[in-house]
Amino acid sequence: MTAAIFFPFLKLKTGGLSNSASLFDAATAFQSGILIPLSGAVAALIVILPSLRVLAILYALVPLQFGRPPFRHAAFAFRLADRLKPWAMAEIFIIGVAVALVKVTGLAEVTPGPAFWAFSALVIVIVLKDTAMCKWSIWTALR
Repeated sequence: MTAAIFFPFLKLKTGGLSNSASLFDAATAFQSGILIPLSGAVAALIVILPSLRVLAILYALVPLQFGRPPFRHAAFAFRLADRLKPWAMAEIFIIGVAVALVKVTGLAEVTPGPAFWAFSALVIVIVLKDTAMCKWSIWTALR
């Protein structure tokens, strides 16, 4: 996630001009006037909430993976991760980027940066985790 936030996400080149942007740039692009809340929402939905969700799941599951008793607030962390799932929109963001890439490709040369691939890999891992994880087994182990 750190690589996805700070490394170049996309590079656009057209008419001799080029520009690259990171996810951090996308989150701070709306930092003027009335658009400040939009900047906060973008940062929260594509960076902060997915990161918090992954950290909460790791907090709940890592001790169980090593055959140890769960941490003190593991049930709370797992419940938080479950409640954040609809709001952590990394998957939606990457689909939006893919649609935008298809539309912009005819107008400019678009080059995905290392952050694009890191974020795409993160989304794939999140989707696979959500698909393969058995909540019932985890709740049984956490109680």
